[in-house]
Amino acid sequence: MALLQPGPDAASRAALRYIQRLLPGVDAVEAGQLSDPAFPRMDPPQLVAAPMLGGGAMRATRVSGEPEARFAAFLDGTQSVRIVARHGGVPIVLGIVAAGVRERVDRRLVTWTGCAPRVERRLYLPFAYAPALAGESDSAFTVVDTTDASMGELPSRHPTALLESAIKSVRRDRERVESVLAEAWCAARAEPICIDGGIAASARVAASGVAVGVVKTHNTIHADGADLDVVLGLARGERTPPLRIQSGGRAPVSSWYLRLRDNKGHDATWGLVRIEACDTIASDADVDRISGWVLAEAAPLALPDARWDKMSYGVRNSEEFLRAIA
Repeated sequence: MALLQPGPDAASRAALRYIQRLLPGVDAVEAGQLSDPAFPRMDPPQLVAAPMLGGGAMRATRVSGEPEARFAAFLDGTQSVRIVARHGGVPIVLGIVAAGVRERVDRRLVTWTGCAPRVERRLYLPFAYAPALAGESDSAFTVVDTTDASMGELPSRHPTALLESAIKSVRRDRERVESVLAEAWCAARAEPICIDGGIAASARVAASGVAVGVVKTHNTIHADGADLDVVLGLARGERTPPLRIQSGGRAPVSSWYLRLRDNKGHDATWGLVRIEACDTIASDADVDRISGWVLAEAAPLALPDARWDKMSYGVRNSEEFLRAIA
């Protein structure tokens, strides 16, 4: 969940007071919401073919067996981004990331006690263009340099480029806290956990037999040509064969597409998810078994969330919990 939210809320006011102590005269900003909440996109829309596990051709396969609710827990992470001030043309961004695991106990979802939810509040700004804040932090806020060499190429001083750099840094921090909780579950528990999004960011999680990632966004579709027609033409309850996906220095995973709901009257990716699991998952029996778990979570509906066609109720419950504590 990536939003630029309007202020001033309590966290924004505290961040602004902190910045004003360090930079007297800095301009406060009344942040508005981005017209596109997904800005900046981590990946441009693209088609990238991936090899089939075990060979064979891309095809639509009906998931065998009855759906079975086997997930013992759900993991989700959230992020919010607010511009709280500017120093000249440099935006000073407050990022809040959170992650938590909601465990299913007696058919109710409760917070897993094995690893506490994580909430982090940080200020993100480019030290290269605002050196007065370099190295500053206090008990309330850590200041993150979005122009550190480890972040990649130095962004231009264009305000939009600096905002984009800050949001990408927030996303990296959200992914990090998600990985901490996912690794904790995989180390402590033998029951399967449903993770909102991919699992390849952590080698430990990607290698675990209990972690299942459900990817709802499709900026990158791992098919092209006739294979793309198969993916987009999946009917409800149909899946593709597993693919082997590895990119950007991430761990390899087994991945396949699954249609949760009939998309008649909707766009091509409505109700379509991509599942990620350990790359040893390759047999039809294993793929059908995990697909059945995901299909079982399609009810109850995750309304009123606009993404209910792809989102499980367990993930929505996790997101609502994180919104309350963050």
